[in-house]
Amino acid sequence: MKINAALVLGMRTQKSWSQEELAIASGLNLRTIQRIENEATASLQSKKALASALGINIRDLDFEEPIKKTKYEFKTIEIHNNDGFLAGLTKPKLPDIAAILNKEGENGWMAVQVLSPEMAQGTWTGKAGNMVVLLQRELLD
Repeated sequence: MKINAALVLGMRTQKSWSQEELAIASGLNLRTIQRIENEATASLQSKKALASALGINIRDLDFEEPIKKTKYEFKTIEIHNNDGFLAGLTKPKLPDIAAILNKEGENGWMAVQVLSPEMAQGTWTGKAGNMVVLLQRELLD
């Protein structure tokens, strides 16, 4: 099972014990102590022995996965299309939406929503006019 190896190492060094001294104090094999500190795994029996030797509660040795909250940043871009969206089906004036969004994607941006005034009003006239695209990307720590 996973174990809080950082706590074991920290408490061992706080007591100025070598791995061998912790092995003697806990009744465990030196190799077992090395594996616990390096691989952060231990059996229940090893965990009990370590808790006893270090004078802590066995639950203190439980490994807790750090909670990572994903944070995002947002931005909008406007795609200009004065002739209307469907007008581009017969005329070569339709903006290259894929190229615009792929260019943003190269910088980690992902389209979340695409809106036009007609879509926002809940009407469909066959024209979309200018579009606003909401983009998001994950913030790096």
